[in-house]
Formats: sequence, C-alpha cells, structure tokens
Amino acid sequence: MAQAAAHSSTHAHGQQHPIKLYLVVWVWLFILSACSYLVDYFQLEGLLRYSLILLFMLLKAGLIVAVFMHMAWERLSLVYAILVPMSAVLVFVGIMVLEADYTLFSRISFFAPGQ
Repeated sequence: MAQAAAHSSTHAHGQQHPIKLYLVVWVWLFILSACSYLVDYFQLEGLLRYSLILLFMLLKAGLIVAVFMHMAWERLSLVYAILVPMSAVLVFVGIMVLEADYTLFSRISFFAPGQ
C-alpha cells in the first residue's frame, strides 16, 4: 500500500533530472555555437562552410529536442512520429537540391537569349 502511494506521488510531481545534465547540454550548445562562429571567423568557403554550419545546426537542434523538450525520455512511437516525417522532409529537400542544377541548366539552355 505504501509503495503504491509512493509510486503515485512520484508521478504527481513528475520526473526530475539532475541539474548536471542541463549544465552539460548548455556547455555543449556553447561549444557548438563557438564552432559555428569559428567557421565564419576562419572565412571557410564553399561546400565545407555550408556542411559545417548545417552539421553544427543539426547537432544543436538535436540536443535541444532530446533534452530540453524531453524527447530522449518519450516512448519510441512518439519519437518515430516526429522523426520519420522530418527525415522524409530532409530527403525531399536533398532531392530538390540535386534537381536544382538540372532545372537551372535546362532553363539556361532553353531560355537563353539569342536562340
């Protein structure tokens, strides 16, 4: 009986995470933001620049979603309900990036002045 009361009181107050976890995440967010700033500071250009910026952005977003939005402690079905559509969007964006060169080339070749 006392165990059931303790179990229900635990659910009433919610799950508490140690402050160290949040501090570690804050430090990692600061480090990733500093790395993102260093990409501009060292004046990296081209594909390397955009790849690093996107990598740091995705890592920061993943940390925020996993810890501050408590996704790391959710049921697997809820995680899949959020991650699968977002992954599909990223795949479609990748397809659009690959098709953009073809579209640009076809516009240049068919709509070029003087033809």
